[in-house]
Amino acid sequence: MYLDFKFADDRPAYIQVKDYMKRLMTTGALQADQKLPSTRELSALLRVSRNTVLSAYSDLEDEGYIYAVKGQGHFVVPSVSGVSVQLEGKRLDWAPRLNDYARLAEENDLMKHGIRAEKGAISFTSIAPDEKLFDLQNVKRAFLDRMSLEGEVLLNYGYAKGYKPLIDYLLRYMENKGVNIQGKDLLITSGFTEALSLVLSTLNQGHGRILCENPTHHTAIKNFKMHGYDITGVEMEPDGISLTGLARELSKRPYDLAYLVPSYHNPTGIVMSHQKRLEALRLLNEYQIPVIEDGFNEELRYSGSHIAPLVACAGGENNSVIYLGSFSKILFPGLRVGWVLADKTLIHYLESVKRARSIHTSTLDQSLLYQYLYNGNFEKYLKRAKAEYKRKYELAIRCCEEWIPMERLSGDGGLHLFVEFGPDFRTRELLAACSAQGVVFTPGDIFHTDGGGHHTMRLGFSRVSDENIEKGIRIIGETARKLLN
Repeated sequence: MYLDFKFADDRPAYIQVKDYMKRLMTTGALQADQKLPSTRELSALLRVSRNTVLSAYSDLEDEGYIYAVKGQGHFVVPSVSGVSVQLEGKRLDWAPRLNDYARLAEENDLMKHGIRAEKGAISFTSIAPDEKLFDLQNVKRAFLDRMSLEGEVLLNYGYAKGYKPLIDYLLRYMENKGVNIQGKDLLITSGFTEALSLVLSTLNQGHGRILCENPTHHTAIKNFKMHGYDITGVEMEPDGISLTGLARELSKRPYDLAYLVPSYHNPTGIVMSHQKRLEALRLLNEYQIPVIEDGFNEELRYSGSHIAPLVACAGGENNSVIYLGSFSKILFPGLRVGWVLADKTLIHYLESVKRARSIHTSTLDQSLLYQYLYNGNFEKYLKRAKAEYKRKYELAIRCCEEWIPMERLSGDGGLHLFVEFGPDFRTRELLAACSAQGVVFTPGDIFHTDGGGHHTMRLGFSRVSDENIEKGIRIIGETARKLLN
């Protein structure tokens, strides 16, 4: 015993000794009421100072793991010895106890069942920002600035609605996008996914049907299924959702909700035209269908003029648009901060649902983001990030046009491109062949609502080096040509 203790230089020595002794007690290596080595003996066995052991024993006694007997030494408290208190019993089978919600979550979990890239592979599966661009020095400064102002407050419980300075900032931010915020309010969430789940959990399912673009965001599809919605997808055109298809589906059956990604659509990268936004809103409003707008990648425009989000196009009187926003694709996804901008009545209830579920989003994360934005860093970072992503975007387009025998390429901005082959082509077969050569991408069928899309794929380029963009797309193209012959 005591021979397996391994000392690490980056942690206080007495804490390492304390934790080591805890493990011996809780695993049963040290039994109830067993006498421990003296401080002098243990310091020799573990090759640490006697003061280190004295501090460790003092903490263990304070925490109720050991007790001292005057003149005799230290002993193990009976209740902490793991082996002596374990009960014999039957193993529980958890599988039949899982509900449909859990099963659907697991079945649609791409991290478990998606494309796995071997170490060193060229992966076009991610559409996360490139961490090499992260503005670390200004993030550190923002953290220190905010902690120096109200550190004690930030480390305590916050408010379900969110950190007020950040709420006020985001309301102005949305106003600058042309949104009339009269009659609207804002709730901070832990990213886009929680925002979508909160909205779906709060609204009635009168018909159990939701309408969206086809293809659409896989995370949204997963959440719709987990909340029990039947999904109807409307085909896409080069400038966004088909208005003819939208009108057709609306006339066929009633819907509870519509979900749209109008800017740099995931997965196609298409930007819906301004005129089409207005007409889509008019149609949906005519049928009194609330619209969830996913503000995905809205800032990553590389060319063309700014197009106002749906929530701005709707004007002040139309309160049917629920806007879900996040900086995850352009700033720091690790912060997990998103927001919902919607009618005040809806936000009033969403706040209560949020409080019941998670109390509040990390106030520390919210305040750090606020201070970073307040300090004026976002605009500078965005210019730098857009310049880099635009360069990669243009490189990826050139490589696709040169190498891939495709029928169509879409992607007006953002961090990905969408490739369509002929209707009989199978990108799953292409993926298998490319994976064997160290290149992976996302097959397009996972984004389709109707089981289609087998001839499509998404290429995320944001985290891929220039060299690997060229090499990876060339391998994809050469392999596709072989499959076509």
